[in-house]
Amino acid sequence: MWPYHPALLERPVPRYTSYPTAAEFRADVGTPAFVEALDAIPARAPLSLYVHIPYCHEICSYCGCNTGRANRSHRLASYLEALGAEIDMVAGHLSGRGVVSRIAFGGGSPNAIAPLDFVRLVDRLTTRFRASAPVISVEIDPRTLERSWLATLRTVGVQRVSLGVQTFDDALQHAIGRPQPDSMIARAVDGFRDAGVASINFDLMYGLPGQTITDIEHSAARSVELGADRVALFGYAHLPAMFPRQRRIDATALPDAALRFRQAATGHELFVGAGYVPVGFDHFARPGDALAIAACAGTLRRNFQGFTDDGSRHLIGFGASAISEFPTLLVQNEKNAGPYREAIVAGRLPVARGIGRDRHEIARARVIEQLLCAGRARADRQLLQAARPALDIFAQENLVHIADDHIELAAEALPYARSIAACFDGHRPLGEKRFSNAI
Repeated sequence: MWPYHPALLERPVPRYTSYPTAAEFRADVGTPAFVEALDAIPARAPLSLYVHIPYCHEICSYCGCNTGRANRSHRLASYLEALGAEIDMVAGHLSGRGVVSRIAFGGGSPNAIAPLDFVRLVDRLTTRFRASAPVISVEIDPRTLERSWLATLRTVGVQRVSLGVQTFDDALQHAIGRPQPDSMIARAVDGFRDAGVASINFDLMYGLPGQTITDIEHSAARSVELGADRVALFGYAHLPAMFPRQRRIDATALPDAALRFRQAATGHELFVGAGYVPVGFDHFARPGDALAIAACAGTLRRNFQGFTDDGSRHLIGFGASAISEFPTLLVQNEKNAGPYREAIVAGRLPVARGIGRDRHEIARARVIEQLLCAGRARADRQLLQAARPALDIFAQENLVHIADDHIELAAEALPYARSIAACFDGHRPLGEKRFSNAI
């Protein structure tokens, strides 16, 4: 089991799906910078696309995502119309440059839209961007997974699916507003396999109200039994001031910091013991899965979707709140669907804010990514000197080792990786409370 140092976990830190994080994006970095970045994409550069569907049929109490209820057909129709127009605008700017190898659909719940609308989206993307054989991944809500959607996954050739499981315990499901019986998950997995899906990810959670170590053990064992190819074990972040829907969660029943730590450690121990390759401290993949292969080969990366085996440095996001990433730029679309649609109707790209990355920011981003993905990094002398006072706190507990320009995490330092990476964050004031704790 991991050593527990509560003082080292007190500081809230980002998940570092990008650096700088979205909290640093500014309104004065917008469409002109985005267009300039598009124009700079080389003709044969690998290119990844992300499509955000910010709607769900049911809104869960715990959810911190940018999503709304899909209860009005005209709302979905107008959003999809705007999404199609954005795709056309961006494709027009690219004029055939870039080679699309990946298309990911997230949300919200992409299966909140009709299967035919999904097929039309895939067709539009592959046609406009001349994508001949992209790897397609989709996030799925099992509660609204219909047979027609399974048939669509097969028709489109979706290779990867991420399933929102969270927990297999009935009482916990009701406590977080997401009832979904075990049998529902099992049917979904069988349906995905029949549809030809090669990699199925389970999203699980710890830190839920009333959750016990036994609950973690049961969810881990059931995930292994059902054959999940990947597992992400996230800690629930209770931030009701930011997400009012979380006020429905009984905060008095939330596990304390020590129990949360034990839950995360237990999950890690069980999945590794079952033969999964650890990817970071909270992701796991079967040895033959592309994510595990990347982790073992040292090619694992981190982008705003989390850990990935995607090597592309150019990622274009479509839809409300979607983030696009380029070597020297990060930008985000309008967060809310209303302003997003208004921009599209006015004939404008819906970019709302962003941040440029100079060589200093790129150097920090590289160190943070390497620490989270590989557990070691190299930093130039000036950057290491600036981070050294914060790093020494972890070094005193033998969690990190520093020699010349090399920084390496100890084997037992996995739960502290984000906190150690934060030592290289030039934007993060000590004591800031905008983020959840690392565990």
